[in-house]
Amino acid sequence: MGSSEVDMSVEFQNLTGDVISRAAFGSNFDEGRLIFLLQKEQGRLFLQSQMKINFPLLRFLPTKVNKRMKHINREVGSLPTRIIEKREKFIRAGDHKDNLLSLFLKSNLNEVEVNKNSGAGMSMADVIEECKLVYFTGQEITTNLLTLSMIVLNMHNEWQERAREEVLQVSGNNQPDYDDLNGLKMVNMILLEVMRPYPSTSLIRCTKRETKLGNMSLPEKVQLFMSFYLVHRDKEQ
Repeated sequence: MGSSEVDMSVEFQNLTGDVISRAAFGSNFDEGRLIFLLQKEQGRLFLQSQMKINFPLLRFLPTKVNKRMKHINREVGSLPTRIIEKREKFIRAGDHKDNLLSLFLKSNLNEVEVNKNSGAGMSMADVIEECKLVYFTGQEITTNLLTLSMIVLNMHNEWQERAREEVLQVSGNNQPDYDDLNGLKMVNMILLEVMRPYPSTSLIRCTKRETKLGNMSLPEKVQLFMSFYLVHRDKEQ
């Protein structure tokens, strides 16, 4: 048999998208999966638009990319609304299936019931944004971590063998369950170590008012970007 290269990043994107869809939406898996695919396309189009020569009015022009991005934005807004409304009806009817969305909605509905006149609880728009956040951050960060872990393990075959031996010792040829995961001490250690030199995310913050940061004075509404990749390699920190 011959050999061929496999793009593990794509494979892990599909894997994490499937896992998050099932864990977050349960029986609404297909609709959840569609949200994942649309957000993935939206991210690709955004990066594509950022790489082109930019001027202030470009994003308002009816270009093919801009029209597609607006369409995706409407879809990503309407799909969670339908899923949430459907899930709320099931919950009010006594359906107690536990997935992330159900648990989130139950907690929010209880908060509204307990504090009827105080404006407590989250609005539909807030719930939708939380769902989108779970999808985008959870899928992207986990995909990056798994991909980088495969690269690092390929660079250090002895640790790859140790991790494989631990998995076989804990789970054998069976599919790992939740209790098995707690026994994978070395695998957990490897993942944590990969995140140290190769962090999967960065820190982005926006100043709400004039802020003093060290010897710098930052005005209101300045966006700050911190690369954990550089911070973890700074020998003076």
